[in-house]
Amino acid sequence: MISKRIKEIRCQRGLSQAQLAHPELSDSYISLIESGRRMPTPAVLELIATKLGCSVSYLVNGVTAEEMEDLELNLRYARLALENGETEEARRRFAQLLEEPNLERLPSLRQEAEYGLALAVEACGDLEEAIPILIRLRDSLDQGTPREQRVAITMALTRCYRDTGQTTAAIQVAETEIAAMLESGWSDELIELGSTLLSCYMERGDLLRAHQYSAELLAAAEELGTPRAIVAASWNAAEIADMLGNGDEAVSLAQRALAVQAENGEPRNLARLRASYAGIKLRNRPDESAESLNMLLHAERELRESAASPLDHALCLQHLAMAELNLGHVEQAIEYATRSLGLLDDSAPEVCADTRAILGQAYLALGRTADAIREANLAIELLEDVPPSRLTAETWLTTATVLENAGDQEGSTFAYHRAMECSGL
Repeated sequence: MISKRIKEIRCQRGLSQAQLAHPELSDSYISLIESGRRMPTPAVLELIATKLGCSVSYLVNGVTAEEMEDLELNLRYARLALENGETEEARRRFAQLLEEPNLERLPSLRQEAEYGLALAVEACGDLEEAIPILIRLRDSLDQGTPREQRVAITMALTRCYRDTGQTTAAIQVAETEIAAMLESGWSDELIELGSTLLSCYMERGDLLRAHQYSAELLAAAEELGTPRAIVAASWNAAEIADMLGNGDEAVSLAQRALAVQAENGEPRNLARLRASYAGIKLRNRPDESAESLNMLLHAERELRESAASPLDHALCLQHLAMAELNLGHVEQAIEYATRSLGLLDDSAPEVCADTRAILGQAYLALGRTADAIREANLAIELLEDVPPSRLTAETWLTTATVLENAGDQEGSTFAYHRAMECSGL
């Protein structure tokens, strides 16, 4: 296409090959270039572009410098909207950009716009719509694709599969990519993908595999010694320790991850980690609920101003409800729990069940027995589809306690039995 464009513009300008070539080049060299038998070097390409009165960008891509500048500017605006949490605006901008005909001639720029659209769609909560975009992107990658870009696309696809309940597909995608890249050794981005895979093992209820893999990731992160690796591995190791009942270890690991992230990380993950750390503290150190509440209020503001997903925001609101309940602020707890449920759908049954259980406790504290029983029964329906773990055992136990105190002995007995089953008793 470069040879074709050079010839077309030369003819439009009324120049012969000799006129275009002299004095720096030979007319035979121009002939070889125009016939496609010789590829001009960057220096020669710049010289020819100057003589033809066009940009190098146009000779290479068929896009003028002005058109390229407009496309790059629109891409920057779309990225900025996403980073600022304006997810619908970012989605609109990326979609609009992908309709530009000139983008078809710029594969790398188009790929970047498609990836941005997938992230914006994910942040809007439309995960089923984001999945085919990411699959198409992944299938279009070639050997020249930078490793970090390949991992980023795989990680986003793994997240979307996981958060839509397609755990097997999420694990397969992540394991395949990690196996293909691990020959080159661990890197920051690969440990982050491994941490996403770890969360899938947890989602599946495979705590033994999750615990083993967590130790492997921590060792790899320590060997790398980079902030990104340490944050990713420590954060997920904290979640595993929490699920296994190792509260002090969980708090310590989450605290380390937060300290490193606060110095080196980007705002969205800092907010998510802050909320996660506060949630771990609430479960293991309820006497520090006031401190956790302040941390969560900070995180909630950060999440609103970033490209956080509805699930991230819902989890933070759930933790806020628990903190307020621990502090005796029942009405505020109900408000946060209700807002959390408003952001959730069927793809996050465990989070919904936890939030319903908190609502049941809050209604019971206000003497609204019928509402408490209703929320507890809704939590039970959701828990039936959640893999057993220590955390689901706690939710079953909370639900059983609500039903018992509300006078529903049959329901509470059933929930107590399920709590014991999840605990392995």
